Amino acid sequence: MTPPRKPSPAAAASEAPAAEPTTPQPTAAVGAKPARRRRKAVPDSGKGDAVAAADIATPEKAEAPAAKPARRRSAPTPPAAANAQASEEPAAEAPPAKKPGSKRQDPATNSKDAGALDGLLDPQTLRTLHGAYATASADGLRNPEWLRQARWRRRQLGESMRAFDIDTARQRLPAAEDYVISRKIDGEFTCLLYSQGVCLTLNPGGTVRVGAPFHQEAAEVLAAAGVKEAFLGGELYVRRSDGQRPRVHDVTRVARKPTSDAEVASLCFAMFDIYRLDGDDYSARHGEALQLAGRLFEKGERVHVVESTTGEREAVFAHYRKWVEKEGGEGVVVRSISAGLFKIKPRHSLDLAVVGFSEGIDDRAGLLHSLLVAVPIDEDSFQLVGRVGGGFTEEVRASLLQQLAERAVESDYVEVNSDQVGYRMVEPGLVAELSCLDVVSRTSQGSSIDRMVLDWHVGQRRWEGVRRLPLCSLISPQFVRLRDDKQANPEHVRLSQLSDIADIPEMERGVAEIRLPESTILERAVAVKVLKGATMVRKLLLWKSNKEEQSRDHHAYVLHLTDYSPNRESPLNHEIRVSSSEKQIRQMLAAWKEQVFVGGWKVVGAGSE
Repeated sequence: MTPPRKPSPAAAASEAPAAEPTTPQPTAAVGAKPARRRRKAVPDSGKGDAVAAADIATPEKAEAPAAKPARRRSAPTPPAAANAQASEEPAAEAPPAKKPGSKRQDPATNSKDAGALDGLLDPQTLRTLHGAYATASADGLRNPEWLRQARWRRRQLGESMRAFDIDTARQRLPAAEDYVISRKIDGEFTCLLYSQGVCLTLNPGGTVRVGAPFHQEAAEVLAAAGVKEAFLGGELYVRRSDGQRPRVHDVTRVARKPTSDAEVASLCFAMFDIYRLDGDDYSARHGEALQLAGRLFEKGERVHVVESTTGEREAVFAHYRKWVEKEGGEGVVVRSISAGLFKIKPRHSLDLAVVGFSEGIDDRAGLLHSLLVAVPIDEDSFQLVGRVGGGFTEEVRASLLQQLAERAVESDYVEVNSDQVGYRMVEPGLVAELSCLDVVSRTSQGSSIDRMVLDWHVGQRRWEGVRRLPLCSLISPQFVRLRDDKQANPEHVRLSQLSDIADIPEMERGVAEIRLPESTILERAVAVKVLKGATMVRKLLLWKSNKEEQSRDHHAYVLHLTDYSPNRESPLNHEIRVSSSEKQIRQMLAAWKEQVFVGGWKVVGAGSE
C-alpha cells in the first residue's frame, strides 16, 4: 500500500478553516451565540441507519425524512490573514509566574483572572460541578471559531491517521527512519486554549471546561515562559490512584460528575501537539512542536507531553511490546513525514446479538454478505451497533446464511448493506463474538453517532423501529464465532462492553425514556373520483409529531398525501411536506386541497382534531 503523502505547509494552510483562535477582537459581539440548526432526517445512503419502511404510511412511526439540502462550507480564512487580524489587537500582558509551592487560585474565583476569563467565555454560561471546577457549552465562547478549530483539528487527525492491529502493522507499516513514536493515552481529545493569563479546554462536542488544577497549572507554566496565546492539542485523562492505565470511561465519570477535590485533581492533560503559539503555526512541524512542548512542560505535574521517542520501523514494534504488551497500555501512535500517521492497538473482543443478515449478489449469491448486530437494552428492546462483513470463511458464509434464513421474521425497519441489498431481520437469540480495532462514539465533527432502537414483539414475531439514540461505531469489525453458550439478553451481552471503550453520550437514559410521545392528528380529508369504472382515492393527513424536542429524526408538523389510481403504471404515490410552523403547514394543506381536490374529485370524508 502506498503511504499517504504528508501535505506541504502551504497545502495544509490552504485547507485549514478560519483563523486559529486569538484574543477576542473588540468588535465581536459579546455573548453572541451562533444559531443552532436542527438536523433533519435523511434517507439512508447505505452507510448508516435506514428509516422504517412504514414511516410514510402512519403518523405513529418516525416520519418520512425530508431531503436535506447540501451544506456549503464557508471559505476558510488563510492563516496569514488571521495573523494580520490578530496583530491589530494588543497582546494581553501575562501575569507574573507564581512561586513554587504558592497557593493556587482558580481563574474562575480570582478577580483578576476572572476578568481575563471573561474575555474568552461568557461567565453566565458556566455551571459549577465541584469547587472551582465548572463546565459550559461552546455557545458561551466569545469567539465561535474556537469550536470550529477544535472540530477541524479532530477531523484532520482522524482523516490522516490509519489504524492497525499489531499483525497488520507488521505487514503494512512502511519503512522509515524518522518515526516519532508516542504512547497512546486512553482519554478524550481536547484542545487547550490559553490567553491573557488564563486557560480553558474545549472538546469537539462543544463542552468547555475551566477551573481544574490542571487548567491553573497550564496557565502558570505558559505565563512563566512569557507565552501570550496558545492553542494546544492533547488528551484529557484521569490519573488513577491505583496505578492502572487511564480509561476513557474514567474521564466520562470524573469530568462530568466529580464527587471530591481529589477527583477533580486527578484530571490531567497529555499534550501531543502545538497548533499555534504566539502567532506561530506549528501544524506542519510536529517534531519541532513536540520538542517545544517538552521544554515548556518539562516539570509539569498534571499537564505534560505524551511520552515519546524517535526511531526506525523496528523501534515502533519494540515500544509496542514494552508499552502495550508488557505494561498494558492502550497502544502507540507513530508519525513520519515520509510515511504518514498511524495508531497501533490491540483488538477488542465483543459479544453482540445478531438481529439481521444480508446475502451477497452476482457470484456471491448463496453466501452471507454481512451481519447486523445489536446490544440488548432489555429483554425485548435492542439498539443497533453496526454491520460485520469480515472474518468469515466461505464455508461459514454458506452455513450461516442457511441458518439465519430459517430465523427470518417481519420488520417495519429496513436497512441496506453496501450493495444496497436490504437486511432480513431475524428472531433474536444468536450471539456472535467479534473483534474490532476500536469503538468510537462521535463523528469527526463532534456529533454523537445515533443508532436505531428496535422493539421485538414476541407474539407477532416482528421488529418495530422506535427511535435513534447515541451509541457508537465499530472500527474494522471481524467475525470470530457464534457463542452457543450465551443468550441475547442484557446479562450476557452487556452495554458496558462498549462504554468501557468509548464515551457514549446519554448512556444513563432509562428504557422508559426511549419511548416517544404519540402523534396528534390535526386534520384529515379524503376525496374520490371515478374514471373508466375505476375509483381513484386521494387522502390528505396532517399531524403534529410531538417528538421534535426529543429526537432529531422528527419534524414538528407533517403533511402527507396518499394518491391512489389503479389505472396508472405506479398506482400508489406518496408526497410529504414538513415544517416547524403550524401556520406554514396549514398554508401548505390549503394549497394542496386547491390543487388535488379539483376537476371532478368529491370529498367524502374530512375532519379535524
